[in-house]
Amino acid sequence: MNRINTTPFGAPPLSLLGLEPFRAAIEYTRLCMMDWRRAPTGDGHPVIIFPGLGTNGTWSTPLKSYCRELGYTAKDWGRGLNRGPEGDISTWLDGLATDVEKLIGNSKQRTTLIGWSLGGIYAREMAKRLPRRVRQVITIGAPFAGDCEQTNAGWLYRLLNGRRLKIDPKLADTLRRAPSVPMTSIYSRTDGVVAWQACLENAGERVENIEVNSSHIGLVWNPTVLAVIADRLSQRDGAWRPFAKPARPQPCPMGLEQCS
Repeated sequence: MNRINTTPFGAPPLSLLGLEPFRAAIEYTRLCMMDWRRAPTGDGHPVIIFPGLGTNGTWSTPLKSYCRELGYTAKDWGRGLNRGPEGDISTWLDGLATDVEKLIGNSKQRTTLIGWSLGGIYAREMAKRLPRRVRQVITIGAPFAGDCEQTNAGWLYRLLNGRRLKIDPKLADTLRRAPSVPMTSIYSRTDGVVAWQACLENAGERVENIEVNSSHIGLVWNPTVLAVIADRLSQRDGAWRPFAKPARPQPCPMGLEQCS
């Protein structure tokens, strides 16, 4: 069952933010020792990966390579550096949906959308605009249930765009609404960039929140996160089931804390 914390919250403490690079480096080292051959494979359907703010497809290369190693047709979003939405946000997202539909192309299989951080908000919105082309959404440290004050990334957006991101209350409510497809939100209570409470989805029939132990930067190459993603991708289209913690430890686990 998903349990949402309604207590007011702010951005993660600066002590966690300062540890992000060190922790991410450790997580990447553990990734290099991970035995990918033990992960479940699926039907090879398309996967599109959306990067976090201030990053591009290079940052998510380990995740993309992992999906391809398991037999999926994995691509990044194709727009290079994620500078955040520009101009009218709804119009910008409509344009992104057009690009995503082109990436999906003529595939007869529905696509899984995976989004890291701000990219997770994009993935959710793409699923709302293209529900017939999307089979599920997986978000990783995505603050869709919060606002700019509940992250430590506001300065980065201002650096990239020269202005503060402003979201009106009506649009904020729209962003919080879950897509109609199965939804998995992966989050970490020790995330130094995004408040973990902002990553929690409300309870639903095909909705779940999965807690891991990870930095924010390292979420896209954290071995436990990759194990969860492999499990979610291996499900048959239309046959969603809740994630079950493996009975045996995965290679080089980072610590699956809770499946709610």
